[in-house]
Amino acid sequence: MHPDFQNLFRCPVQNLLQDGFLVRLQTQARYQNVLDCVVRTYREETILGFFKGMSFPLLSVAMVNSVAFGAYSNFLLYLCGTHHRDRSANPPSYTHVYAAGCFSGLVQAVVLAPVDLVKVRLQNQTHPYGRRDRPGGPQPQYRGPVHCAASLLREEGPRGLFRGVTALVLRDTPTMGMYFLIYAVFCRALTAEAQEPGSATVLLAGGCAGTVSWALATPMDVVKARLQMDGVKRVAYRGILDCILTSARQEGPRVFLKGLALNSLRAFPVNAITFLSYETLLKVLG
Repeated sequence: MHPDFQNLFRCPVQNLLQDGFLVRLQTQARYQNVLDCVVRTYREETILGFFKGMSFPLLSVAMVNSVAFGAYSNFLLYLCGTHHRDRSANPPSYTHVYAAGCFSGLVQAVVLAPVDLVKVRLQNQTHPYGRRDRPGGPQPQYRGPVHCAASLLREEGPRGLFRGVTALVLRDTPTMGMYFLIYAVFCRALTAEAQEPGSATVLLAGGCAGTVSWALATPMDVVKARLQMDGVKRVAYRGILDCILTSARQEGPRVFLKGLALNSLRAFPVNAITFLSYETLLKVLG
């Protein structure tokens, strides 16, 4: 298998493993840091605890990425009135790049919302594998992604699958604009005029774009995750503003930086490979 395609497979898996720790850090105050989360998860839930909530987003990651990059690419073409093959000779303006990125984030958030909600609910279950049926032992609320989605539909109706969607839109719309804008700026700065960026440039630009955009997205990512966990035991927040004020009052302003280091750590390699795959596919498909 070609190394690029091996990396393309490994990155979503690595990303989702780290995402499980991130969700728990942002929604559960009992973890002090990433290392504490890793150690306690392994001790209480065995190695299988690291894979909770992975199946559903792993199966849908290709769809979500295709929607995000497809929406960006086609909206950018609409704004510029050009074709992919003309990008090096007539590069789009940064305004168009940012606008197309924001549109991509909006579309992605709507498509991603149910998948992300199910993932967050499953990743927050702390029952130990292999002991869920023992009398008196902790019982999981959801037996898997299908059962989780069905439970949400039964208890809350179709709107239940879109819990936290407003926070997700507020997270993804501006940050996806910055994501594509930073990538475009780096590519043009490191590429000769009228030339296509090389693989090294794409990797560097994609990694930097991912790191910066996720750093900007982290505060709203914390709010989004907490809103998505509403309703599991009790409704804790009346909305986005109430979630921000309550979280800041109870845990201090630093609560909105939870997961920042982990987000930044995973963002560079994952988005470097993502953009390299995107640019390669554009060339292959003409």
